[in-house]
Amino acid sequence: MREVLSVVETVERNRQAQREAYGEPLADAFRRLMGAFELTQAGLSRVLGMSPPMLSQLMNAQRVKIGNPAVLHRMQVLEELADGVRAGSVSAQDLPARLDDIQALTGHWTRTEAQAGPTGEHAVVDGMRNLLRAVASGQELSSAAAALEGSHPALAELLRVYGMGPDGPAREHFARHRDLF
Repeated sequence: MREVLSVVETVERNRQAQREAYGEPLADAFRRLMGAFELTQAGLSRVLGMSPPMLSQLMNAQRVKIGNPAVLHRMQVLEELADGVRAGSVSAQDLPARLDDIQALTGHWTRTEAQAGPTGEHAVVDGMRNLLRAVASGQELSSAAAALEGSHPALAELLRVYGMGPDGPAREHFARHRDLF
């Protein structure tokens, strides 16, 4: 009986560790992505570039973290694509090609000068997006935006555009407000 309790405690402890690392249990994130793209677990594992057993272990909180940076990168890009689908900026006919493109993405352990990433305005936008996504999950950002909508609509828009939306609208928003920087 103690072994069963220990397994349950371990799974709950692992789910909590996933919440701390990713803002939510990975099962929630994976299910959301599978639903957004009508993928099975095997289909999602193929797009992410991880084995189906590994995805299952992460979903069941038998493992806590995704160790491969390329998989993390693909997952982030999938989340952004799902946001684009929800916002209507990505059509259903474009999805197969976009999923193939994501599957081909790679991540980097280190960055060279050539891979240093965006500079200037793009760096500001990416920094704002990364900061918001580091401190709150998409669900938390959505709740905060909804709570602010009535009294502070500009702040609500900022949370939605930079924290939850795809790159394009965030860059357009920044371009409209660049004189403030």
